[in-house]
Amino acid sequence: MLKTVAKSGKLANVCYDIRGPVLEKARQMEEEGHKIIKLNIGNLAVFGLEPPDEIVQDMIRNLPHAAGYTDSKGLFAPRKSVVHYTQEKGIRGVTVDDVYLGNGASELISMAMNALLDDGDEVLIPSPDYPLYTAVVALSGGRPVHYLCDESSEWMPDLDDIRAKITPRTKALVIINPNNPTGALYPEPVLQGLIEIARQHQLIVFADEIYDKTLFDGHSHTSIASLADDVLILTFNGLSKNYRSCGYRAGWMVVSGDKRHARDYIEGLNMLASMRLCANTPGQLAIQTALGGYQSIKDLVAPGGRLCRQRDLAHRLLTEIPGVSCVKPKAALYMFPRLDPKMYPIQDDQQFAYELLAEEKVLIVQGTGFNWPTPDHFRLVFLPNSDDLTDAIGRIARFLDGYRRRHGA
Repeated sequence: MLKTVAKSGKLANVCYDIRGPVLEKARQMEEEGHKIIKLNIGNLAVFGLEPPDEIVQDMIRNLPHAAGYTDSKGLFAPRKSVVHYTQEKGIRGVTVDDVYLGNGASELISMAMNALLDDGDEVLIPSPDYPLYTAVVALSGGRPVHYLCDESSEWMPDLDDIRAKITPRTKALVIINPNNPTGALYPEPVLQGLIEIARQHQLIVFADEIYDKTLFDGHSHTSIASLADDVLILTFNGLSKNYRSCGYRAGWMVVSGDKRHARDYIEGLNMLASMRLCANTPGQLAIQTALGGYQSIKDLVAPGGRLCRQRDLAHRLLTEIPGVSCVKPKAALYMFPRLDPKMYPIQDDQQFAYELLAEEKVLIVQGTGFNWPTPDHFRLVFLPNSDDLTDAIGRIARFLDGYRRRHGA
């Protein structure tokens, strides 16, 4: 008898349902010849949203010189361009040494958690969240503690709930702004409130700002690190979304604020950066050109731009479905609609997602996959073109009509 090879016990509380069991079922169906409309992942290229051509051409030109390792934190020129970007955002005191380049922001988020957490340390994470945070905190030995965002207040963080969940083991506060999965954009007074909580309890702030240019209706984004010099803040960003370059895996992390008491932690970050040798060099080479070039994302999100049109269409079609409500996103690429529990008495929202996939060949992600506590939400991307989006939401509407009939609501 061969001994069973089991996964690590560290993975017991780790899940990532954006690419979870329902996606595996979708892949099986595709192998059987079914065409699946995938609304589960913000993978822009598959919907024809390509990176700016100057980024592509610059990478091609530099590729012959990209075979060697770089400095463990990354090449000087793209890190310097990130410093300039922080200056544009009003973040003070950032030097090239405070910038780390990574294989997407995801690698850097994992690095930041691994360098910080001991077993049992707690991190405050929004609910709903981008589930990578919950997963990497658990994998790092920490305990994810979810604070609620209030749907009735356009998904703003509940500051009182955050305060109530702080304990002596709380190390950090995660802020995702603009927010995935809700599309919320936090105004400055809310950010000031979050900063004050971090200040009072000496928490590190992890600020995910990967969608900071994907803004609708003329809204602007305030980087939370621009509001405080006395709080340690790690800001994560990258090219994946604003520059439609998911596969390039080009992200950055900026350490700002009061670093005097964090020398040991920063030494840990440097150690982990060195252990992975460096981020991929071709991806690094895209950063300077992207940040310094024409910001074509503005055309996509402007009134009449493709992303703006598709957001408006998706929101209208969803909210026309009986029993479906949705806070209209001010930013990002997602919607997080609510299903009235009286009309849709869902007990298991993963099973709900399975049934939608089986009946209508539409793939979404169930709300509990984003650590939302009740099975009454789901997330979808509004990236397909208008015709495909109309088809997909029409299928969702047809499925929901049948669901109401079957469950007697």
